[in-house]
Amino acid sequence: MTENHQGNLPGRQRKRFPDISSRAYEHPADRSALVALRKLSGFDTVFKALSGLLPERSLRLLFLSDSVRVSDAQFSHLNDMLRDACYILDLEKVPPMYVTQDPKPNAMCIGLDEPIIVVTTGLVELLDEEEMRAVVGHEVGHALSGHSVYRTILLFLTNLALKVAWIPLGNVAIMAIVTALREWFRKSELSADRAGLLVGQDLQASMRGLMKIAGGNHLHEMNVDAFLAQADEYEKGGDLRDSVLKILNVLPRSHPFTTVRAAELKKWSETRDYQRIMDGHYPKRTEDGDTSVTDSFRESGRHYAESVRNSKDPLMKLVTDIAGGAGDLAGDLGEKLFGRFGGNGGAGTGAGGGQGAKGAPGDDERGTGGDGTGGRGQSEG
Repeated sequence: MTENHQGNLPGRQRKRFPDISSRAYEHPADRSALVALRKLSGFDTVFKALSGLLPERSLRLLFLSDSVRVSDAQFSHLNDMLRDACYILDLEKVPPMYVTQDPKPNAMCIGLDEPIIVVTTGLVELLDEEEMRAVVGHEVGHALSGHSVYRTILLFLTNLALKVAWIPLGNVAIMAIVTALREWFRKSELSADRAGLLVGQDLQASMRGLMKIAGGNHLHEMNVDAFLAQADEYEKGGDLRDSVLKILNVLPRSHPFTTVRAAELKKWSETRDYQRIMDGHYPKRTEDGDTSVTDSFRESGRHYAESVRNSKDPLMKLVTDIAGGAGDLAGDLGEKLFGRFGGNGGAGTGAGGGQGAKGAPGDDERGTGGDGTGGRGQSEG
């Protein structure tokens, strides 16, 4: 390890996951959305061009000059959480972390060559220690998965789209990629929420943190069960018009709706997959190179099919009824969307852990960034 994490563990005993691969916690929709993104016409060209043009040095200098860098001397409690999270997820190099003045609660992991974690003062003031620990673990999960590159490109393209909005058709092409990037990033947040739970190992703290992000620092006025009931009502409530409005509402967002995130995380915490990780049985980074991307595509297809079958959304129910049964439609769509990608190495997802910065689309079947670490296998936060 680059730093000595051993002296920074919290009082209560929590489990560590040596050599854990990001494949262990990545949401299948995260990987499938990334596959769809890389299939988008023009993405390969844009990615390769921007990887060499983005002003990463300027970005790092900006935070260094106008934010507070977390260390033993500044925000030491956050520094302990950061090193602890890297210790638990076995991230070899501890990313630099900054606190920036912004009343809006937010956190992000950005950077091309190496990730940078940024948290706002609004978030630091809003969350208690255990809630904040889950957020720091969330961002370290982004780093381990290699998400920071795509997040950085998304930020750049969003700003660029605003500047060229007056150019006929120019903005249309950029916004197509921005929309696809947002769709992927919303899914990647579900993966990072899982990483946050693995670090904090306190589901109630994760739930409280999400509730506070939605409703502010008024825990005495909120209830986890009622909050989760909102997610169920959101998914299955309303009519076809509401289904369309849901799609329109989420398109401009970089994050899923908070109640949906809470419901997804709670659901995962009750699965056998989560329990196996807690018992020490999980995919290892040293095995990433032997993992075929084909298997990841098939898993994504199975998840998509199951999601269609189990969906309570009125629009999805109508579509499946017209198609003659949810099971048949789900199977057909899952096979068409992901089964045909299985034999195509051009998608190049990196087998779950850390996409390589220079090896996005068009790598071999096993993908890039096999070690999956934030420092070495970076390709997004």
